[in-house]
Amino acid sequence: MLLAVMEGIILSFTLLMICVMSIKNGPVGGVHYYEQDVWKRVIEIGLITEKQIKRNQTVSGIPFFVMLMIVCPIIEFCLNDPSGFMEGFIHLLIAFMICNLFDRFFIDWYWVGHTKAWIIPGTEDLMPYIPKNALITKWVSSLIMYPAMAALLSFIFTKIM
Repeated sequence: MLLAVMEGIILSFTLLMICVMSIKNGPVGGVHYYEQDVWKRVIEIGLITEKQIKRNQTVSGIPFFVMLMIVCPIIEFCLNDPSGFMEGFIHLLIAFMICNLFDRFFIDWYWVGHTKAWIIPGTEDLMPYIPKNALITKWVSSLIMYPAMAALLSFIFTKIM
């Protein structure tokens, strides 16, 4: 169980570092995390191109995907050696949900919603950057997708380990 919590903290730290690197030269570098209306505005005012947004989206998505789908399950199934599918599933789910809570509360609610770090000049009228419907979608999708991914990964790793 402790290893699952540590995995969740590592995933959260990975996500934090990806976000930090995305906005290291200003919040426009992380515009791929924003809603489409913000994308359109920053393109219209010439701060970034759609091609650059998509490139940034790919570059920032790959390390998190690797951590979530490969590194975390390998740590779980090689170091923790769960007794079967259910234990592996629960441990992965704990790690994923810790990261999910970190993302929703620290990154989305606090960092994006209550600091100036993510404010892009010329888009202030589009705030909040994470509107209520997007927040609900994020919660619902993560509450469905993370258990599904944990189950799939636990099934795969139980079969191959």
